[in-house]
Amino acid sequence: MAETFDPWSPAFVADPYPAYAELRSRGRVHYYEPTRQWLVPRYADVSALLRDRRLGRTYLHRFTHEEFGRTAPPAAHEPFHTLNDNGMLDLEAPDHTRIRRLVSKAFTPRTVEALVPTVERLAAEMVAGVRDAGGGDLLAEVAEPLPVAVIAEMLGIPAADRALLRPWSADICGMFELNPSEETAARAVRASLEFSAYLRELIARRRTAPGEDLISALIAAHDEGDRLSEQEMISTCVLLLNAGHEATVNTTANGWWTLFRHPEQLAALRADPTLLSTAVEELMRYDTPLQMFERWVLDDIEIDGTVIPRGSELALLFGSANRDPAKFDHPDTLDLSRPDNPHVTFGAGIHYCLGAPLARIELAASFGELLREAPTMKLAAEPVWKPGYVIRGVQELLVQL
Repeated sequence: MAETFDPWSPAFVADPYPAYAELRSRGRVHYYEPTRQWLVPRYADVSALLRDRRLGRTYLHRFTHEEFGRTAPPAAHEPFHTLNDNGMLDLEAPDHTRIRRLVSKAFTPRTVEALVPTVERLAAEMVAGVRDAGGGDLLAEVAEPLPVAVIAEMLGIPAADRALLRPWSADICGMFELNPSEETAARAVRASLEFSAYLRELIARRRTAPGEDLISALIAAHDEGDRLSEQEMISTCVLLLNAGHEATVNTTANGWWTLFRHPEQLAALRADPTLLSTAVEELMRYDTPLQMFERWVLDDIEIDGTVIPRGSELALLFGSANRDPAKFDHPDTLDLSRPDNPHVTFGAGIHYCLGAPLARIELAASFGELLREAPTMKLAAEPVWKPGYVIRGVQELLVQL
């Protein structure tokens, strides 16, 4: 197994897909000792298990750490867990149901649709910078700043403070990698404390002087008298930043890296902009930004004759599921016009990504603007991959016109 699946290997991170094919061929579930997880590589299983209520993002709504056979996290990590564990991504019913219902009252389809002019304006400004400079680092100049700026505008974070957001997010998201180090944990704790303090002050200002931003809407959101607590609002804002931009950043950079390696598909897209909507879906499927999503086993389950006992952790391999030939015709072929594309990039079930519509708007805006304004853009240097595997992306993507 270690020869096939090695998430700490730079070669594996650069191209995990041959290893996924090997895993799928060997069976439906595999125990991986280094992380003490059960790997699930096939689409049908991943899709079904995302909806299976015998699994959970947390177990604390039913068990203590001791009852579940787990060790409580170190007390020094508590600020990170307070922040993370009060966001709906890591909650189960009834808490998840309640918070998602309240957040949905503020984060409405109308709210997202109203952001379209802002997204398009920001994308145009950032792409113009790359175009006028004759190239640059697409990751640093378009892929990263666009979704951060959009989330910041949505939350009403002043422009002068926006440079704080990306470092905070990167440090917090380090804890989602496999077996994070104590140094990673220390950075995540520090970022959690700083970001929480910043948002607490911003929420206090919005209580006395509401605006048109999402934080004001979260404060006002209620359902039969029920409202979000301050900690729930803070955790929701951080989740929107982290989940709302990490996938978009890596889909943008990884997507262009994919297009550069498939010049005939890139030429077809440049010739026919109407392909853009299916192209975005295909790029998310072909090189999935979030490679793995984890679930706790709350009640014993059986997969292909193997009993997975309560207390175990499943690693649902999104990147593998999205390349499963049992679901997708010619899955290793990039087809920007692929008509039927039920990828699992945004998850499924009750934890389906709330920000998926906004992510699609951002991706369409940045890809569309680059296709129009930088039609001669090409790769200037081979990219180097970041060491992280779960949230997988390149360190930079140098291009020239």
